[in-house]
Amino acid sequence: MFKDKTLLITGGTGSFGNAVMNRFLHSEVKEIRIFSRDEKKQDDMRNKYKDDKLRFYIGDVRDIGSVKNAMHNVDYVFHAAALKQVPSCEFFPLEAVKTNVFGTDNVLTSAIEFGVKKVVCLSTDKAAYPINAMGISKAMMEKVFVAKSKTVNPENTLICGTRYGNVMASRGSVIPLFIEQIKNGQPLTVTDPNMTRFLMSLEEAVDLVVFAFQNAEAGDIMVQKSPASTIGDLAQSMKELFNVDNQIGVFGTRHGEKLYETLLTKEEHLVAQDMGNFYRVPSDKRTLNYDKYFVEGNEQLQEVEDYNSHNTERLNIEQIKERLFKLDYIQDELKNWEWR
Repeated sequence: MFKDKTLLITGGTGSFGNAVMNRFLHSEVKEIRIFSRDEKKQDDMRNKYKDDKLRFYIGDVRDIGSVKNAMHNVDYVFHAAALKQVPSCEFFPLEAVKTNVFGTDNVLTSAIEFGVKKVVCLSTDKAAYPINAMGISKAMMEKVFVAKSKTVNPENTLICGTRYGNVMASRGSVIPLFIEQIKNGQPLTVTDPNMTRFLMSLEEAVDLVVFAFQNAEAGDIMVQKSPASTIGDLAQSMKELFNVDNQIGVFGTRHGEKLYETLLTKEEHLVAQDMGNFYRVPSDKRTLNYDKYFVEGNEQLQEVEDYNSHNTERLNIEQIKERLFKLDYIQDELKNWEWR
């Protein structure tokens, strides 16, 4: 489906951008454009891969002009550019809005103008029942792309999105932090050992985006079912994998953190289509005439649960270790640890 096509990845120097690029670089894709504001990371990618299919564009999704410079002759867009760190967004919420909300609108406006065939926007579990600035900005991002999808003929430009949980070993996540603490003989810092998080690999995150690309309709949010673990069990699993006796230190919940994450709200779960390993959440097709809904209501909503990291499949320590051991990042770190 990507044969002779041009793919643009916004935020392409991030963990997800690298994973998508790796997935398609050796396919029959014609060109992969990496759009980001970090020239150092772009230069690192350029020197690492040395592939003529890769094109690099310096720019910022906040600046629609730089987005348009990269959008000409593009067939598909994977929109991954975002501010993702919960604590930093708590302190700088307007920066989160500028990138995650206005930046998304710039990407979509440009894609529609240049006739891009399909755009997949990446969201996060923190957008469901959001309590922090990052989650709120991503929830608004979802509202933007759903609304935008209704303004354009999907035969011309189809806009959809994905929502996924924590990606294991991605940049800024807790696993690299645990490994650094293990190397330095420090306690593994845990916010709340009973806190649960979904566990998804980068490869699974790419699978979700590809599934959305193949199956989503305009305005859909696609969700992949995912197991979860407690943060306490994750830390213990890391200790056992590296065969260390570092203490586990509990220092309390950080700014804007939840006890558990939600991938589907009750309202979404009620209308979601179960597609095996995935859920499809169709966009709300109602108009602004809400009169009949005020009269009728929906009693089924009382019988439905949200889909969250507390009620999904809960992994035990051995299962967590098994998933961790499959990660190339963990394999490399374990090899280096054994040769220390």
